[in-house]
Amino acid sequence: MAVHDYIRQRFFPHLWCPGCGHGTILNALLRAVDDLKLNKNDLVMTSGIGCSARISGYVDFHSLHTLHGRALAFATGVKLSRPELTLIVPMGDGDALAIGGNHFIHAARRNIDITAIVMNNKIYGMTGGQFSPLSGPGILATTAPYRTIDSSFDVVELAKAAGATFVARSTTYHARESIDILKKAIVHKGFSVVEILSQCPTYYGRKNKEGEAAQMIEQYKHSTAKLGSKALEENPSLIPLGIFVDIEKPEYCQEYDKIITQAMQGAGQ
Repeated sequence: MAVHDYIRQRFFPHLWCPGCGHGTILNALLRAVDDLKLNKNDLVMTSGIGCSARISGYVDFHSLHTLHGRALAFATGVKLSRPELTLIVPMGDGDALAIGGNHFIHAARRNIDITAIVMNNKIYGMTGGQFSPLSGPGILATTAPYRTIDSSFDVVELAKAAGATFVARSTTYHARESIDILKKAIVHKGFSVVEILSQCPTYYGRKNKEGEAAQMIEQYKHSTAKLGSKALEENPSLIPLGIFVDIEKPEYCQEYDKIITQAMQGAGQ
């Protein structure tokens, strides 16, 4: 198959704003799926509400467009009923860590075999530019005309603390690296979290005077550094990129199958 075979072309052109980073993430995801030669009939994507959630309408997989913040809950149900399927869940700031925060930490705690992609543009784009749990302090937003005072979550640290067995971070500038990371996340047996920093020139960039999309993407080059690099060692304030966790632990569906087998054997006694 080719990359375009995984797209519902009848729904294009897409609805994202010009310069939005989410299209780059979709591109990276499709290339990862194509490189892995996955059968699209074995792929399921669930999404909630927001700019990021539109991605489920553009992929020619089995897809569920669900309630705000509940994409991981729906994905958990699908995975438990059909554990042989590959589950991918794209989420934005609120979907993942505001209204969806409880589902996020418990999916990580359970170590269920799902790949969660946190498309972090630090703003609520679809609903008018409100600040999010990932915006951080000092940010201008429609709900913070005098700048935010809230600290932001660190997606990587939160996922690690909650028990995710694969945790990584990339950006839309590092598109090739994103493909490789997504491939590793998808084949990992357990709960995988991939945070990808994604520019929003329409609300975040314009409001905070960060320039057009090209300038925002360029900023990812200068504000980040790879794990273990000399640049990061010399300047710890840079945002670290790469794979932070990649370990093996018992996967939830497999452990659940053991309980069913045990119960069935007990019933036959």
